[in-house]
Amino acid sequence: MKGWFFRLLAVAGVATCIAASAGPAHAEKRVALVVGNNDYRNVPKLQKAVNDARTMGDTLKQLGFTVMVAENQNRQAFSQTLLAFDKAVEAGDTAFFFYAGHGFEIAGQNFLLPTDVPAATEGQEELVRDASVLADRIIERLQNRKVRTAILVFDACRNNPFERAGTRAIAGRGGLAPMTQLPEGVFSVFSAGPRQTALDRLSNDDANPNSVFTRTFAKELTQPGANLVQVAQRTRRLVSELAETVRHKQIPVYFDQMVDDVFLNGMASKAQPEAAARPAEPLQKLAALPPVQQLKPQNDSVNAPIAMFSRHNGGWTVVFSIADPTLGISWRLGEAGDFRETGFMDTLDPRTRKRMPNPSVELPADAPAAMIQVRYVDTNGELQGPFPIRFDPEAALIRDQRKILDMTATSWLSFREFNGLLVYYTHLMSYRCAIREVRVGIDSTVPDKVLKMPPCDPRDPSVIPHEATPYLKLAPQTRSVSVELTYRDGSVSEIKSFRR
Repeated sequence: MKGWFFRLLAVAGVATCIAASAGPAHAEKRVALVVGNNDYRNVPKLQKAVNDARTMGDTLKQLGFTVMVAENQNRQAFSQTLLAFDKAVEAGDTAFFFYAGHGFEIAGQNFLLPTDVPAATEGQEELVRDASVLADRIIERLQNRKVRTAILVFDACRNNPFERAGTRAIAGRGGLAPMTQLPEGVFSVFSAGPRQTALDRLSNDDANPNSVFTRTFAKELTQPGANLVQVAQRTRRLVSELAETVRHKQIPVYFDQMVDDVFLNGMASKAQPEAAARPAEPLQKLAALPPVQQLKPQNDSVNAPIAMFSRHNGGWTVVFSIADPTLGISWRLGEAGDFRETGFMDTLDPRTRKRMPNPSVELPADAPAAMIQVRYVDTNGELQGPFPIRFDPEAALIRDQRKILDMTATSWLSFREFNGLLVYYTHLMSYRCAIREVRVGIDSTVPDKVLKMPPCDPRDPSVIPHEATPYLKLAPQTRSVSVELTYRDGSVSEIKSFRR
């Protein structure tokens, strides 16, 4: 194994000694694990993954990380490596995980493939699951270690490694699935967008030892005064421009659940420019990852109601969905007070042959966060509940507007000729509370211009301020505009193109 395990144990041993000498007054550390897999036995070998891992290891050492480098990991070795990584990180640390090699998505979950993964065929997805490392599990392990900041980078968005001539491979077109449900304190970067594949090289004459993504990302990481979001955005722009030169679509994506900015190579400062050249001190205000919790059902009934919240000019509409046939629904806001009946609709429920209870209630626009208690009468006349449903106005507004944006993607932009050529983004401005940033590309598939959006007004979220300008003036010869949204949860939309 090229002595990888002994080097790994040595690094872990040093980390343990440092932690032991520090005593109870533990100082935050920077610890990184970089993994590169080239020598696959049953699926196509790779050329640059090991080089990518080594380059990232050298880069992270420059940024003050204690680095573990693991190469050509089979399943057992991968498990031992992750165990050593677990032991090296402690509560409050900054943890950085980088993986270069084959990755594969199954049913929305991302798996990192060890070198001994079997050559699975159609219907053998379980073989891959059992033989691989689940990316989400790495996040859980870091949560359990209570690290303060977790950064995960995956240069694993390659072609389907299970495709073979004359056989039917397990389903997959290459690339990885987006990781949109990250816990607080996690920042992840993918070398390509959903269903895209990453380039190892630009051409046969490309002698660079690293993949297109890693060569760019490693360089951007060392830029003084840049936070993680800026590093990811610059990497995305540069990689996509390089890929365009060979007519390939590769747009790296990132998912940001950090509360504060994270600087790995010093914070920008006009007063002390020399500070940018020093490694950043451990940040004190970064959000710690909450421990993994197994959520217990709040009520034993499998038929507990769920609720859908939608915001309108007059306030909130809350629609309850109940699996059981019901003879009546009642509710209250908070833990005390009387329950109120929702009333009935002028419709018969074919299951009960009685009037259907009204499943919706209205809340005022300024309703505070609270627990809604819901109960219902079943067909036997027995009262079920109350069932608690959490109402969080801010989260509900973002979720509702995000859903509308996803369903109305064809309306994000519209062209109009009026004293010149204009492109309107009124629709995006109306649902801006779910958006962190809007980027557009003029006659380009790479969105590189940020659209100015007014701040979200929770009191009247859909109204566009009178001083806002919901359009851009374009050159008369403009033929198309591309647009990409970064949502409030850090996830990034697909790039949509609009033509005149």
